[in-house]
Amino acid sequence: MTTSVQAQAEAAMHACLQKIATGPEFSKDLSIEEAHAAMSHILAGRADPVQAGVFLIALRMKRETMDENRGILDALLQACVCVQAAVADVVHLADPFDGQTRGLPAAPFLPAVLAACGVSTVSNGAESVGPKFGITHAKVLRSAGVKVDLTPGQAAAQLADSAVGWAYVDQRQSCPALHDLVDLRSRIVKRPCLTTLDVLLPPVRGRTQTHLMTGYVHKPYPPIYTMLARQAGFSSAMIIRGVEGGIIPSLNQPARLFRYQDDGLDQELRLEPLAFGIQSSVRAVPLPPKVAAPVGGELTAAIDVDNLSTVAATAGLEALAGVPGSMRESLVYGTAVCLYHLGKAPDHAAGAMLARDALDSGAATRCFEAAIDCRI
Repeated sequence: MTTSVQAQAEAAMHACLQKIATGPEFSKDLSIEEAHAAMSHILAGRADPVQAGVFLIALRMKRETMDENRGILDALLQACVCVQAAVADVVHLADPFDGQTRGLPAAPFLPAVLAACGVSTVSNGAESVGPKFGITHAKVLRSAGVKVDLTPGQAAAQLADSAVGWAYVDQRQSCPALHDLVDLRSRIVKRPCLTTLDVLLPPVRGRTQTHLMTGYVHKPYPPIYTMLARQAGFSSAMIIRGVEGGIIPSLNQPARLFRYQDDGLDQELRLEPLAFGIQSSVRAVPLPPKVAAPVGGELTAAIDVDNLSTVAATAGLEALAGVPGSMRESLVYGTAVCLYHLGKAPDHAAGAMLARDALDSGAATRCFEAAIDCRI
């Protein structure tokens, strides 16, 4: 790194912090270009770690503007490894990267069910990210015997294999520079804008179209996500108010879905479990008896995440094999929502029927096991 480049980075970071870190009355917003430059310096390792932390905290405290999110997203996209698959359409499935702590996640098994329904799907995540440090796709899939260290190129090849049709790509492979900030993010404790933007970075795109499927918690976020998804090049998006901010809606309460398709406007849909043939006494897959969910769920999980990842893997494999219960119903729900959005099912009930057929016929299990056996 030349002295002049380092000097430019220091000057840019100093200027940004002077604008955004001066208190609630005097802080000013950054332009797209300023936010992009600052994030680029951070990703390249040219920013002092303290300044990088202050940058993320200050943005969070004053609330990021859309221009700031857009600038940072552009920098992240430029730092990512992204390849094009041989298949026409790809669904990019992204649960919150910090995982779940209040229940067992079903979404790690959703790509295999979608693949069995003819939908090429990639899930993207990380091993362990704050602030929750919960049960993640990587931990569950590894416990189930799936490779979680594929490069984007290897994942694309796995999608092209008709016997598999799905893959998981870890952030360590898809965006190493962003993954290098995991420790910094844990040190600043509060959720930075990176927690919002993580899910918008597809490691594999379809030859024709790429679709986003992600979740949200707070009401202001759907229009933010749909606008940023368009910027990231997604042909369509499904933004679901799921359990713990994930992609699986509550099994016993109505939920909201915000979406767009191609150049169309955003739409809001109401999801009713009964419309999918789902009747459940629980909202999600519960933790095992005698395991208490952590209060609040914002800080490090007060649960044995590694052990519960193994429990989730067992429950997921059983659900793929057709064993009834909340895990299976979660997979039916998530699959049906996606099939309906993509136009592969005329209504929610038909989507649920296709999902149940994929599970009960053994097709989903075959796709999952093919990923374990695949030699890429």
